[in-house]
Amino acid sequence: MIMRPGQQLLLPANPGFIWFSLFAALAFNMLLNMGLFGRAAWVPDLLAVVLVFWSVHQPLRIGVGVAFTFGLTMDVHQGALLGQHALAYTALGFLAISMHRRLLWFSVPNQAVQVLPLFVAAHVLEFLVRMAAGGTFPGLPYLLAPIIEAALWPVVSVLLLAPQRRAPNPDDNRPL
Repeated sequence: MIMRPGQQLLLPANPGFIWFSLFAALAFNMLLNMGLFGRAAWVPDLLAVVLVFWSVHQPLRIGVGVAFTFGLTMDVHQGALLGQHALAYTALGFLAISMHRRLLWFSVPNQAVQVLPLFVAAHVLEFLVRMAAGGTFPGLPYLLAPIIEAALWPVVSVLLLAPQRRAPNPDDNRPL
């Protein structure tokens, strides 16, 4: 793959780190749902952000099946309609994998703008499933969640790519 000018060559992603970050995002999501905010409509879905990130950067390791499994886990945790999050995460994973080659050509702030429609689509899909099952309207703050998730994209990119940016054997004479 041809790299953009100024783009740093990254080390391969450690599979243990990928899974650790996914389970940490799952745990943090669960804490956010039980914690101070409860199930506030505007709270971002951090697991969705991390799933999209790894689906874009490691599409052969993290795919639709992983997204579906984590979605079922979130459904069970929240006591939501079984398959609501699974459907949204599966759609997110599919869309992220389908656009991963194009997305990586953009800078990180532009990537955040590019993934915003993915997060909006996932929230609309969850909303439609919830409404079809007879749920209540979550209110206008529900529209803030995808915007906050897209705003978190640069932070997540820096944090999750940090282990890959280090040199395998640091040397003062090596430019990589």
